[in-house]
Amino acid sequence: MTSDLLHAPPAVIFVGGKGGVGKTSIAASLALYHANHGRKTLVVSTDPAHSLSDAFAQPVGAEIASITANLDALEIDPDRQVEQHIADVLAGMKSLVKPTLYPQIEKQLKLTAQSPGTQEAAILESIAQLIDEREQRGYDLIIFDTAPTGHTLRLLTLPEAMSAWTQGMLQTSDKARQLQGVVDHLSSSRQRAPQHPLAEPKQHDVSELSERNQAIAARLRRRQQLFQRTRDSIKDPQQTAIALVLTPEKLPILETERAVRQLTEQGLPLAGLWINRNLPEHVEGEFMALRRQQEELYREQIKTVFAKIPGAFLPLFARDLDGISGLQQLIEAIADNPLQSL
Repeated sequence: MTSDLLHAPPAVIFVGGKGGVGKTSIAASLALYHANHGRKTLVVSTDPAHSLSDAFAQPVGAEIASITANLDALEIDPDRQVEQHIADVLAGMKSLVKPTLYPQIEKQLKLTAQSPGTQEAAILESIAQLIDEREQRGYDLIIFDTAPTGHTLRLLTLPEAMSAWTQGMLQTSDKARQLQGVVDHLSSSRQRAPQHPLAEPKQHDVSELSERNQAIAARLRRRQQLFQRTRDSIKDPQQTAIALVLTPEKLPILETERAVRQLTEQGLPLAGLWINRNLPEHVEGEFMALRRQQEELYREQIKTVFAKIPGAFLPLFARDLDGISGLQQLIEAIADNPLQSL
């Protein structure tokens, strides 16, 4: 487990947690900190409710945008990724099937765009490609501002499931090729001298099908290898760190507890916790004093429940942190409160 995300960061950092706890602000601040220290950094939002634009107070979209000299930002658009994926698959399939099948294939592919899990798969593939091409793109560090915890866990564990699914597709393709070879052999044998029905078919009998299947199999293997590399990278604490954000409140604590348990079960590298938006010690008014007392009880619970995980308490600011100048305040708070034993 690594906890120094400021001075010796891995190549990839995921910032996750329950919705509304300040993940985007912390991810943006962390990215800005590293950019200010000379690391070429890309911060990426995978949450459909994007807010990087709000955090930086400048437009960020589905194309990589420059924020500062060393900092770029990107908001993954899952609908756009699905459309692009379908277009790529359709273009590839047209070289492998008969023209009469194009309309049916296109219809089926468009229907898959509405299938459960399609957007998540598209987001995962985007994440995998960004991680895989990090050095090629010239980035020292990529920080992912992820969707709420449950979504994050599915994204982080899906590579294994996708790898198994792809392997199953390859095996099915192999079996289909063998079966088609037998069918072709039996059909052609009616016009030739009798042979054993399970004899190995001649190569030219299945050459066209074999060529198509090999092209499809090669595409699936490339995708499988990409997901495999991503899984290995995500599970390697030297390459990847996951940090969770929560607030001193009941529901974020419960959700973070579940997330920590699931991350641990999956063998994913949890680097630490940022407990965000803590009221200052001296607050005015009876209401705020009572709120502070309740927060103190939750902070003690956090210290007990997450005793073995590095953490840091960050303050609630009097004003919204707008733009780079506002994020600078959070950067200072993160730098002044390093992740350490709670």
